[in-house]
Amino acid sequence: MELQSQVMREIWPEIDPLRLACGRSTRDLTKPSILVESVYGESHPGSIHLDTLIKSAKRGIYESGGAPLKYFCTDICDGIAQGSSGMNYSLLSREIIAGAVEFHAMAGHFDGMVLISGCDKSVPAHLVAAARLKMPTVFVPGGVMDQWTITLEQVGTIYSKLRRREIGEEEYNFLREHACPTCGTCAFLGTALTMQSLAEVLGLALPTSAVCPATSFEIRRLAQDAGCRVVELIDEKLTADRILTKEAFENAMIVHAAIGGSTNALLHLPAIMRECGLKFSLKTVSRINDEVPFIVNVRPSGEHPATRLWFAGGVQRVMLELREYLNLDCLTVTGKTTGENLEELERTGFFKKRQVFLENYGLAVKDVIKTADAPIAESGAIVVLMGNIGTGIVKCSAVDKMMFSFTGHARVFDSQKDALDAIFEGRIRGGECIIIRYEGPKANGMPEQYYVTEAISSDERFNTSVAILTDGRFSGATRGPCIGHISPEAMAGGVLAVIEDDDIIHIDLTKKRLDMIGAGGERLSKEEVSGIINERLSIFKPPPRKYESGLLGLYTRHASSAEEGGYME
Repeated sequence: MELQSQVMREIWPEIDPLRLACGRSTRDLTKPSILVESVYGESHPGSIHLDTLIKSAKRGIYESGGAPLKYFCTDICDGIAQGSSGMNYSLLSREIIAGAVEFHAMAGHFDGMVLISGCDKSVPAHLVAAARLKMPTVFVPGGVMDQWTITLEQVGTIYSKLRRREIGEEEYNFLREHACPTCGTCAFLGTALTMQSLAEVLGLALPTSAVCPATSFEIRRLAQDAGCRVVELIDEKLTADRILTKEAFENAMIVHAAIGGSTNALLHLPAIMRECGLKFSLKTVSRINDEVPFIVNVRPSGEHPATRLWFAGGVQRVMLELREYLNLDCLTVTGKTTGENLEELERTGFFKKRQVFLENYGLAVKDVIKTADAPIAESGAIVVLMGNIGTGIVKCSAVDKMMFSFTGHARVFDSQKDALDAIFEGRIRGGECIIIRYEGPKANGMPEQYYVTEAISSDERFNTSVAILTDGRFSGATRGPCIGHISPEAMAGGVLAVIEDDDIIHIDLTKKRLDMIGAGGERLSKEEVSGIINERLSIFKPPPRKYESGLLGLYTRHASSAEEGGYME
């Protein structure tokens, strides 16, 4: 492969002195130039330790004859931004981080990349950038934190209990203060660890690197291996676009179904696929979830913290159990196929050795990763709903079976805050369907509706009697009958915009339906409901734009729908 770094040195003589001023030696100038891009910063536990992985990756690059340079674009923390206007920047930050990698790589004339991140928007951002730039690339997952007491997604639950005076402040403060005991990504299978896992399934991360304990020596060794490997990829002319194929994305959807992955992955996969010239389809997601069993017993849908998943054999063990469902001929950054990687791990005894870790917790592999023959559920974790309201997504693995079929009267709110106030002030009753609109990409940046979902799912009066519909999205930790990503969104003139209080909403997870079936508290025929919806839409006018300037002004003007991935057009 012709080295871009060397071509540009011949064209622009200023490059050499500028690189030398950054600490490179004259010998370094002739080596393959490797961008080591991370989201390192003091923003949250998932990024604060990444400097150690940067050092390891750089060591590996030097060992293999490359010349690394480190660049940064720090991500934000969804947990810190949660419930505030800062959360509106979350999905947008994916676009910004991907853009930063793009201009760093292109303006710096690099020959390959090591991308290091671990959290909700940074991992998909780096995968978007890898797909866009089509360079030799290895992705390094940032790993998972330890667990001492509760895991972070339970903090919203205990906060709701505190507000209802079910626990005291002393207990609340103790649990909250120890929910994040170490560096690393939060220890539940939310968006961050879902996307780490899918990066490995797609073939851009080295096998066994996703969901690795962030405090372990193993994660640093894997980062060093990634640095070594990226230089080899340049020699082999193995670029990211050769790895990110239609079949690789299908594998990602299969594993996503089996692990009970975050619904937010269905925002990120379309954005990554778009960069590869591939079309994402919710119908494909629906078909895969019908066929693939749900087998991973990890919080929030299961019992165990996410560290146990890696001890049980990690993503590769999940793929081993799903071998008959997967496309095993997909190429990966190892230079081998998905199937060949699994065969090598089996041959070297990797899976047997990992069981030793679980014994410390009195667990066996089957306690964490079930077999495909004896799954937690026969079908995958995601249900795609369609109906006269639009298209929506729900994680059925986190829904009580009593709520698989629900009919209730609408209670409509134009913001998460208004809905949350109504819950805590006792203005919501069992049997109602909370509608939260104008929270989609074009309206508000598509923030998570985390506190509303926690307030409902943690309350025994409501967790089997109240549903939530929104054009916003949910945390990867969300539980309960929460249908998000409604498309078309309210701001774009979707039906959600014209639903009124006391309209009757019907949700059926088994039949995959999401419909308005009545108005004014009265059930009506399909034709009558259709007529009411069309009449309301004919006079609908969207509210004034909330953001006219700045990043959110730019994003909300150009955001695509949730169904398309919420990317910036």
